[in-house]
Parts: sequence; structure tokens; C-alpha cells
Amino acid sequence: MSDTPNPSGYVRRLSLWDAAMIVVGGIIGGGIFLNPGIAAQRTGSGLTLLMMWVGAGLLTLIGALCYAELGARRPHAGGSYVYLREAFGSLAGFLFGWTMLLVIYSGSSAAVATIFASYATSVFGLPKDMIAPLAAGALIFVAGINLFGLRLGAQIQNLFTLLKLLAVAVLVVCGLFLAGAGQTGVLAADPARADVGFMGAALPVLFAYSGFTYLNNLAGEVRDPQRTLPRALFVGMLLVIAVYALVNVAYLAVLGHDGLANSTTPAADVMSRVFGPIGGKVIAIGIAISTLGFCNITLVAGARVLQVMGEDGLFFRSVALLHAKHRTPNVALILLSGWAVVLAVSGSYGQLLDYATFGDWLACALGVATLFWYRRRQGASASFRVPGYPLLPLIFVGVVAWVVVETMLSNPVNAGMGLLIMAAGAPVYFIWRRFFPVTQPAP
Repeated sequence: MSDTPNPSGYVRRLSLWDAAMIVVGGIIGGGIFLNPGIAAQRTGSGLTLLMMWVGAGLLTLIGALCYAELGARRPHAGGSYVYLREAFGSLAGFLFGWTMLLVIYSGSSAAVATIFASYATSVFGLPKDMIAPLAAGALIFVAGINLFGLRLGAQIQNLFTLLKLLAVAVLVVCGLFLAGAGQTGVLAADPARADVGFMGAALPVLFAYSGFTYLNNLAGEVRDPQRTLPRALFVGMLLVIAVYALVNVAYLAVLGHDGLANSTTPAADVMSRVFGPIGGKVIAIGIAISTLGFCNITLVAGARVLQVMGEDGLFFRSVALLHAKHRTPNVALILLSGWAVVLAVSGSYGQLLDYATFGDWLACALGVATLFWYRRRQGASASFRVPGYPLLPLIFVGVVAWVVVETMLSNPVNAGMGLLIMAAGAPVYFIWRRFFPVTQPAP
């Protein structure tokens, strides 16, 4: 498909390569460098730990395949917002957009930008009071890049993703062939620990896999989306699963299961054993680049949701505007990134993110559930159909529902606040409907 505007006003400029890099970059942020230690604390052996990472990856692959069919059916900007609006009504779509703006996308961007700033200050020996300004500067930088067209933003994102994969490759090589040489206990049981149950160990792992839905928000800018979206999601997810499995093998080879469980910075610990302090700085730079790429994708994807909401009349009409030359939702991008900067500077993002971390997976499950509505309404005719329907979508929805319930039971305060933030959008929606006209787009 040529680089011409589609009916929504966006220009289809993203190739299969660009789309696959968005999938990889949207998932691999800081989680793989931090969460394996938490997961190791909750498992009793290296084998269990690796099975957890691969199993969670396969579950996420199921979700990605479901989103591949959704994207093929609705190859337009907006992603989950569009699916929820069409299947469950405009209130459901609004609540997704409301939570996305307030905490999920903005909060995660602010949190990950702060991780970037923390590593940057460590590498360059800057004072700690520079963390907030650096985090704000990082958000402004990645937002600014994308004001001048998605083509430039995609090229920068491809560079970020390739650099982060290079950092991961260095980590794996060092773990498996240098510091881990001669290790034979990768799969060994840890006598000091026992499995705490599937869900307790799965939570930090599943959080590291979130972000696979971001590409669907950009579907209006993907070339030949009915073919490209499914391929990019499938290839991107397979690459992420392989990367996560290899990184955990490297951690176990060097640190052992007990050492990994006791480490809060496993990547730095592995590199330090090989190259000393300089190794820790090298991987810190890699982690900083990884987090910067994640922020880039999150802000760009979230801006498309706000733009479509504005187009529907469920948000300010000015947010629906696209730049005349670059065909980018600059007003929406500035609004979302501006709020993320406020959260990063205020320091409140962490608590907000804790309140709504499970909301991202809840939205994923509800998004996959819309597939049943589309199948009933439109039948099985689509350029891509998720294999194993309806079993695989039911498995995904069921397991994620289990995660959400388990999160609410284990951390009722944060989960309850997350639900309150979502629920607070309902009166806002009805007030908005009362004073502003709402356009109901044709399905």
C-alpha cells in the first residue's frame, strides 16, 4: 500500500520491519533487567523459573495472535479503544481512554523515564536531584521526535530497539560463554526456596510481557495492515520470548538460582563479574536505551487513542487534529507527554502506576473478549484468523482474569484504587455526553 492518507487521515508508512520493531520495543523495557530476581524469589528451581518465562511468553503470544485478528478486522488507529467501543459501547471505550491517559500509558512512561534517568545519573556520576529533570527531558525528547512525522519516529525507534537487542546479546554472551563457562546448575533446584504457586511467580513475569498491544494503536499507519500486523505481532513475540529465555539462562548460569533471587540488579551483577565496574556501566547504558525506546512507543501509541477519542467527540475536538504536513496527532501527543512529565516531576507516578498496573492486562483481556463479538457479527471471514478459536482466546481471557483477581486479593488497596480511578471515569463520561455531542462512528 502506498504512502497515501487513508480515510482516517493517517499515512501508511510503517513497513513490516518497523512494525516488528515496535512490538519488540514496546515489550522489552526495563522488566527483563529487574523482574527475573523477583520471579526467582518465588520459584524453587531454575527449571521452574524458565518454564514460567516461556509459559508466560506463550500466553502473551496467544493474546498477540488475537490482537492480530482484531487488527486485521479493524486496521485503523485506536486499537483497544476502537474494539471496546464497537463491542461494548462508547462508555467502555471512554473508560479505557480515561485510564490510559491518567495512569496506564502516562504513568508507565513516567516510571520508565525515571528508570532511564536513574541509570543515566549513575553512569555519568550526576547528583540524584538530576533524576526528575532528566526524566522530564527524556519524555520531551521522544515526544519532540514524533512531532515531525512517524517516519522519523520509526527510524529512531528502530535504532533504539537494535541497540537494546545488542545490549541483550552482550549480556547473554557474557553470561553463557564467559562468566557462566563451566556452569552446570542452570536448571537445578534451590534448596533454600520453594515454589510459591503459579500466580505468585507469574505476576512479575507477565508484567514484563505487557505492551504487545501498542502496535494495534498504530494500525492506521501500517502498510498492508491485514498482512503486516499479524506477521509483525507473531515475529516480534517469538523474538521477545527467545530473548527473555536466553537472558534468564545467562542469569542462572552466572548467579545461580539463589544468587539471582538475592539480586536486585542481575544484569549489572552479570556484567560486573566479567568486566568489573566498567561492565556494570556498559549494561546501564543498554538499559537506559531500552527504557528510552519503551517511552517512545508508549507515548506515540497513546496519542493515537486520544486522537480517535477526539474524533468521536469523547474528548476535546482539538485533540483530533492531525498536522497538515506530517499527519501526526501533535496536540494529543503533547497532552499525553505533558501529563507524563507532570507525573515524573511530581514523583506521584509510582503510586499511580501501582494502582493501575493490573489495568493494562485487564484491558488486554477485554480487548481479546471483543473478538467473540466480532466473530458473531461478522463471521470468520477475515484476512487473518487466530488459530484454535475459541479455545485459545478463552484460555487467554481466563488466565488474565485469574491474574486480575489474584492481584486484587493479594494487594486489595492498590487494586481497589485502580478500580476507583477507572470507575471515576463513568461520571465524567456522562457529564461529557450531557454537554458535548458525541459522534457514533459506523462500525
